[in-house]
Amino acid sequence: MARAAGRAAMQERILETADRLFYGQGIRAVGVDTIAAEIGISKRTLYNHFPSKDDLIVAYLTRRLKPAPPSDRPPMEQILGAFDRLERTIATGVFRGCPFVNAVAELKEPAHAANRIALAFKEQRRAWFEALLRQLGIEDAESLSLQLQILIDGAIAAAIVRGDPKVAAAAREAAAVLLEAARVETKSSRKKPRRPERGEA
Repeated sequence: MARAAGRAAMQERILETADRLFYGQGIRAVGVDTIAAEIGISKRTLYNHFPSKDDLIVAYLTRRLKPAPPSDRPPMEQILGAFDRLERTIATGVFRGCPFVNAVAELKEPAHAANRIALAFKEQRRAWFEALLRQLGIEDAESLSLQLQILIDGAIAAAIVRGDPKVAAAAREAAAVLLEAARVETKSSRKKPRRPERGEA
């Protein structure tokens, strides 16, 4: 039992270090020897937990693949709150973009498991948007969820280039416009058609 706990603790130390270095400096720029040295272990010990750098990359990305925590806040607040969180994250000064997109761009290997994990993350967030939109009664929730996802991705890309957290606020405003338009359309589509008066065609 103690041995298993010790192994799990070491794996977590390795992943925490890999996360910080991979995200901060780049997957290609950081070797397993750098990670091992940072922790104070041998490469052999690291390989006992993760047999290859690719295995470590997959574990690093999988560790970040977490569903959004449940919330009892109104759906509209949760959706727009995603843009607020992004603005705060960009403002930290250590923001380096989306780790999943970064991994795909750096590795440039379509068959790498990182691509599958990145796609799973994007779909997970889109599905989260869609579920909230359905709670709002939005009819074309699938299409609108993709539009919201694109706004998030666009804000991330713009923040990398401009270095300005306000791009997330601009994306939030655009999201609010889309949401309001969708809700207006939904309300109008639910109105019963007016009965024609006598004499009307």
